[in-house]
Amino acid sequence: MLKVGDIAPEIDAVTNTGERFVLSRAPSICTVVYFFPKAFTRHCTLEAQTFSANHNELLLAGASLVGVSTDDNDTQCEFAKSVGAVFPMIPDVDRAIARSYGVLWPIVGMARRVTYVVSTAREIVAKFHHEFAVDQHRDGVLSFVHEYTEAVRRRSRELWRAELSGAKPTGVPGKG
Repeated sequence: MLKVGDIAPEIDAVTNTGERFVLSRAPSICTVVYFFPKAFTRHCTLEAQTFSANHNELLLAGASLVGVSTDDNDTQCEFAKSVGAVFPMIPDVDRAIARSYGVLWPIVGMARRVTYVVSTAREIVAKFHHEFAVDQHRDGVLSFVHEYTEAVRRRSRELWRAELSGAKPTGVPGKG
């Protein structure tokens, strides 16, 4: 399983809506990449509904969101529709994405319930792993995203001011 500070593998895949999702081109301060084991199961349904209900909050904070499971495209499409998902979901049938993120259960071949928050530089800035505590999972992600995006915005303002004054800035969160 990847850890904070690792570089997130690129994701370039077709979503349940037929659109292409490319992680490195996500138009946001950070991207929440959440892996879930199986569509239509109790905890995965609750998690998807919870992320759907909080999607606007994530967007307003400056985050984009994508869900990934090892279900096939038809199942992913039906699941997204059933939970009212307003964000893209990726069917990872060949398990390449789950494997590259280190979240694939070895014997059952499904993704673990893990969420990564990824910076624009593709650095993993947070990781959440709760197999059954879906509410804690969502709360932790929302809280972190708010803190992180505010820190990035604050740092951007500092860099802008430094540039105007001719001062030399220091590091940027999520940029090394």
